[in-house]
Amino acid sequence: MYQCTKFNNHLNVSGSKIKELRERNHLSLSDLSTKLALIGVDISKPSLHKLEKGNRILKDYELYALSYVFKVPVEEILGDFIQDFKKEIN
Repeated sequence: MYQCTKFNNHLNVSGSKIKELRERNHLSLSDLSTKLALIGVDISKPSLHKLEKGNRILKDYELYALSYVFKVPVEEILGDFIQDFKKEIN
């Protein structure tokens, strides 16, 4: 059986930031799912919800597609994790 390691009890480090960006852009889960589908990335509304809650793995191409839709660099979506990571290694 496949085992996946969690980080801080989540399957991804960017779910809360994705939710923040979605709400900042006044998008529903359905709106975001549609925008992603229009650029060829299929993430259903339930999958987006799981993603935001940290209950789903975020694939690298999905991360880039989200940064494209939100018009922000990938580093902004990963920002909180990057800051925490840098503190841990220094």
